[in-house]
Amino acid sequence: MTVRKPFPRTCRQFVNGSYSEGGKWRYITDTRFASSPQQYIRAFLLIQKDLLNLFDYVEPSDKNAECYSYRMHELLIRACVEVEANCKAILNDNGYVRRGDWNMEDYRKLNRTHRLSSYQVKFPLWHGAKSVVSPFAPWATGGCLAWYQAYNATKHDRHGEFETANFGNLVQAIAGLVALLGAQFHTQDFSGIDYLIADGPADGFEPAIGSYFLIMHADDWPAADRYEFDWEALKSDPNAFQQLAF
Repeated sequence: MTVRKPFPRTCRQFVNGSYSEGGKWRYITDTRFASSPQQYIRAFLLIQKDLLNLFDYVEPSDKNAECYSYRMHELLIRACVEVEANCKAILNDNGYVRRGDWNMEDYRKLNRTHRLSSYQVKFPLWHGAKSVVSPFAPWATGGCLAWYQAYNATKHDRHGEFETANFGNLVQAIAGLVALLGAQFHTQDFSGIDYLIADGPADGFEPAIGSYFLIMHADDWPAADRYEFDWEALKSDPNAFQQLAF
């Protein structure tokens, strides 16, 4: 069995291993695919812009992982708020319901539906060995996200936990946001420019949304969970999308 209709806000490999070959990605641009996707991308682009400004003062380097400041604290908070917002949007658009406030245990369900732990994000300019990060990798073994724990700690006790709002956790959090957007929209930024998204280069990385980071999309989807449909034939179906089962 394969998946014969796409899920909202869910980008997956097709049966041939491709995400975009031959225009397969066009289901992503359908208005039924996601609620207000541009708003989530705009928020990310502002964060990316501010991170690049920060790089004028703090060199992207392994050695600066423990640096911390009010500016980094601010960016960490914003990045993690957007991570939460994107997780909630995926759950909402797929009809997820649970009483009470949603938390990381709810968001963790997206690792099964989006294979977030398999995503890698690469910083194109970096000094040291840590230019490639897998921000959701701990979820593959049931672990917690250290960068998200840092966000919670400094949000509730900035004075006592200020040092956790450091450069290392900041770049992990922003990479997590890059991965989440990629897992929803591949490389489509909804700019209004309709173009063919090419397959990635030989090393597996391709430009992410925002054109600064490089991303390697999950390439280990089980055969039964991969998409198999002809969007041109399917798009006229009033029920062209199905919801995820959590």
